[in-house]
Amino acid sequence: MPTDVRPITIPDFAAWKTQRRRISVLTAYDFPTARLLDEAGVDCLLVGDSLGTTVQGWGTTLKVTLDQMIYHAEMVVRAARRALVVVDLPFLSYQVSPRQAIRAAGRLLKETDCQAVKLEGGKAMALTIRKLVDAGIPVMGHVGLQPQSVRQLGGYKVQRSEDRILEDAHAVAEAGAFAVVLECIPARLGGQITEALAVPTIGIGAGPDCDGQVLVTPDLLGLIEQFHPKFVRQYAELGATIRAAAAAYIADVAAGRFPNEAESFR
Repeated sequence: MPTDVRPITIPDFAAWKTQRRRISVLTAYDFPTARLLDEAGVDCLLVGDSLGTTVQGWGTTLKVTLDQMIYHAEMVVRAARRALVVVDLPFLSYQVSPRQAIRAAGRLLKETDCQAVKLEGGKAMALTIRKLVDAGIPVMGHVGLQPQSVRQLGGYKVQRSEDRILEDAHAVAEAGAFAVVLECIPARLGGQITEALAVPTIGIGAGPDCDGQVLVTPDLLGLIEQFHPKFVRQYAELGATIRAAAAAYIADVAAGRFPNEAESFR
């Protein structure tokens, strides 16, 4: 990567919406992965609370804590030279009140040096988003399927309440969010919301007409082999590669082939 690379900023997102330039977003939870994704040229790194399912091995994101988000975000921010780093506010770190949300988001910005936070919710979170923005904290919204509400929704499934989702998206944008994630909604609705909003939409299972797309990186790399959402395109099969590499190492250790003379000190 060139040494004179310019970091992406919040105003770039608004400019790209006007220019109809598509925005790429990937999740990251650690330094080496974030560095590779940043060097590849991704526009935005999302430190998602999806780490609860992809890193910690839980069935939902609900167990992730604010301290854990800070821990992972610190690593990602240290790796990112170009990409905008956005960090999820985890479950129950912001829903109680706008004051609670400001405290949690403030910790994320102060302790990790990230550029923005993301929170789930539509109309019900509009006041909280407005208060965060008024406090100088950039916010990315998230409507449609909201993983933190999985218990209420009855599972991870496509959301089809079109009037409500459209209303939620408008409420989030009007409250001051600089972008809105649209998750697991019909493609036609994703295009309709994208056309209606003045801020960029970032789709995940929301069709091709959004202003940008986000994927969970372990899904993209083929590291989560037990779960294959319809909206994921797998660009590598690293799960099989890692398993084969580990098996070859185990065989070499068992046979005394590792380490050899060149790999040993004299």
